[in-house]
Amino acid sequence: MDSTFASPYLQQPIALGADLVIHSTTKYLSGHSDITGGAVIAAEERVGATISRHVGMLGTAAAPQEAWLVQRGIKTLPVRMRQICASSQRIAEFLAAHPAVKRLNYPGLPSHPDHLLAAKQMPGGFGGVVSVELRGGADAAGRVCERTRVFTLAVSLGSVESLIEHPARMTHCTTAGTPVGVSDGLLRLSIGLEDCDELIADLVQALAD
Repeated sequence: MDSTFASPYLQQPIALGADLVIHSTTKYLSGHSDITGGAVIAAEERVGATISRHVGMLGTAAAPQEAWLVQRGIKTLPVRMRQICASSQRIAEFLAAHPAVKRLNYPGLPSHPDHLLAAKQMPGGFGGVVSVELRGGADAAGRVCERTRVFTLAVSLGSVESLIEHPARMTHCTTAGTPVGVSDGLLRLSIGLEDCDELIADLVQALAD
């Protein structure tokens, strides 16, 4: 299971029956957008030893500086995730009621089809990624990305800074408009540590006609 979006603070997949868990340590674990890395955690010691041996042979282990930065970031993970989750919940509730919004995806909302499952598995919060589909399609999504001042236009997530991206024109441009592609009007928000009122005010002005 890829548990990057939840982070170990919000969910422990091995306790739920997963054999292997992967994390992009670039995201919440380091939390500062200053390293690139990943981690694999095995439920069985034997499997973990095999993975470790192959990592050593391939030379793909993290460099000392990157490993130290991840270790440093983990020390503040709980407090960061608590604020991120609280802000994300407020922002999701605000966007869900906005007339420009066609659809809002966030498991913290009771309207989400997997809300009860998420609440059971993630009692500490529902994460910091909110996706929103705008009624105006690609043009409306592009305008919002151009207008935000607190949110930074970037494709990553899990940082102390709040990020916004337009997947149909960025990370998912090759599948946009296809049956398996994302909607042209979809925006993905990664909520950071800025004041939540400032983030909402930024979205208010960006979504204004």
